[in-house]
Amino acid sequence: MDLALDLVMVGFETLPILSKVTGDNLSTGCEYCQNRAVYIVANK
Repeated sequence: MDLALDLVMVGFETLPILSKVTGDNLSTGCEYCQNRAVYIVANK
């Protein structure tokens, strides 16, 4: 998760927004470790 946060901050020069994934509303896993995602890291 640290890498994802760093990439958003460097790429968009803003603090990321973290949203906790609830239920089965996400069809993909983490793009870094391929496990089931717990948070979505976004810039908007």
